[in-house]
Formats: sequence, structure tokens, C-alpha cells
Amino acid sequence: MSGASGSAGAAAEAGEVRVFEGLRPLLFSIAYRILGSVGEAEDAVQETWLRYATAPNPPVSPKAFLSATVTRISIDVLRSARVRREQYVGDWLPEPLLADPYEDPERAAELADSVSMAALLLLERLSPLERAVFVLREVFGFGFPEVAEAVDRSEAACRQLAVRARRHMAAGQARFEADRVEREELAARFFDALQAGEVDGLRALLSADVQLVGDGGGKAPALSRTLVGAEPVARLLTSYIGRLSLVDASFEAREVNGGPGAVFRDRDGRVLFIWALDVVDGQVRTVRAITNPDKLDHVGPVADGWKVAAEVQERQRAERRRQREEPGKP
Repeated sequence: MSGASGSAGAAAEAGEVRVFEGLRPLLFSIAYRILGSVGEAEDAVQETWLRYATAPNPPVSPKAFLSATVTRISIDVLRSARVRREQYVGDWLPEPLLADPYEDPERAAELADSVSMAALLLLERLSPLERAVFVLREVFGFGFPEVAEAVDRSEAACRQLAVRARRHMAAGQARFEADRVEREELAARFFDALQAGEVDGLRALLSADVQLVGDGGGKAPALSRTLVGAEPVARLLTSYIGRLSLVDASFEAREVNGGPGAVFRDRDGRVLFIWALDVVDGQVRTVRAITNPDKLDHVGPVADGWKVAAEVQERQRAERRRQREEPGKP
């Protein structure tokens, strides 16, 4: 009997693991949109598994139970994270996501839009409850009974929260967002001009009020303030790429948070920083540069940004000395 009982228990546990792993992409995607952090989302999913595995009775609907659990955990984490973000050094940006693990063809557009940097920053304006309700209802299409269960509020209250959240999100959304093909074509021209150091060509692709935003968190080189304007942004970006070439740094265009972007690496392939571009009305409207190493380690080994910056400065000094000593030489 004990052998049969043990086999049945092992089979049940294996079944729980299969169910959970099948739903893991959904759970992560919910948590990431609520938290804007890859690491915190992964921790929330792991805590959800522990609660699922130790539940005294199997839930009638594992999907409903797990979705509600990860939502509640994420709300609690977000409330404490808000305090940390208020004390953050410099501009705070979400952790970049190179690939969203959850796919749903019926909601592909909502999923792609909701994971963009611009959308995640808009979500930051909402209260934790509004954010959770918006994510479950508007992004993933949960019914209000499921939403109410997940956030422990009445259906009527959730409907009110959803209305407020939609109003806040709609007020901040760009009116003429580019379609996917247009974004990709513009991004290709952007990175070609950048690689070639063509200031004029790059400037033509930027909106007049383009913004360059950096997030180093005090742990890596970053802009001290947001830079605004096509001319200064174009000149800074092209000069920056020129400086990075001195230390054999490189970049590869990648999809970042569902839109165009790039991953920059040092000569040893370690991640230096990630850019995410907002393309609106046929132009690049925002360039967001994430250099904080804490937000990059899920992508791979991270470079020491300060060390690379120091090497760049040393190479520049060496080049100036060479030009003084050998005038006329290219």
C-alpha cells in the first residue's frame, strides 16, 4: 500500500509541476507588467509556486488560483517598491525585457503594447490596485469575477478601478504610434546612421522634441538629466558611439519590450547597456538607455561601466597626445 501511495503522490506532484510550468509564462507576464522588473517578477512567480505546492487542497481552477496568487504577491511587492523608487538615484526606468514568454494570438496587440517602456511608465502613474486590475482585465482579458477574486475587491469596485485606469492610460498614450513594420524600418535607418556617424541622417529621424533618458541608478555612467532636442541628441549619440569604438564595444539591434532597441556589449561580450526606442508618427520620440547593472544581469554577464568609461577617457587622452606629437598625421 505504501508503495502505491507513494507512487500516487509522486504522480500528483508531477502533475502539479506540469500545470504550473504550463502557466509560468502567463504568470511571469502578469507579474512583470505589474512590477516593471524582471527580477521581482521572477521572485513573485517562484513564491506563487511555493504557495501552490503547499496548498492543503488542489484548487478547482489552477489558472485562476495561480493568477490570483501572483497578482496579490505582485501588488504587495509593488507597494514596497514604490518607496524604493522614490529614493532612486536619477531617472527610474523599467528593467528591459528582450522576449515576453507569454503568447496569445487573440491578444497579441494588447500584449505588445502593454509591455512597451512607454506603457510601463504610464502604469507607474496608477495605484497598485488600478495597475493590477488594468493588467488583468485590459491586457489579459480576465473577466471581472476573476479580477475581483485576484485583488480581493467587489466586482463593482473593480469596474470603477478599471475605468479610472483606462482614463489615466488613455490620457498619456501617443496618438500616432507607428505600426510594427514602420518601427522596424525606421529603427534600421536609425542604427545605420548611428553606426556611420551621420549626424544629419540621424537628426532627420528624430522628432523635434526627442528625449534621451538614462537610468544608471548611481551604479553606472548615465545622463545626469534628460536631454531634449533633435540636434543635441543626434550629436551626443553619434559622438558616444565614436567613443565606444575606441574600446571595441559593439551593439546589436534587438527587440526590447516589444519595440526597437539594441544591446551594447564590451569587447568581451559583456552587456554594457540597453537602449529602447519609442517610435511615434514616423520619428523616434524617445531613446531610453538602461545602464544600471542590476537591471541588466538577466540578459547576461554585465560589464563594469565605470571601468569602460575610464578606458575610453584614457584612449582619448592618448589620441590627443599622439596628435600633438605627430601633427599632420591622420
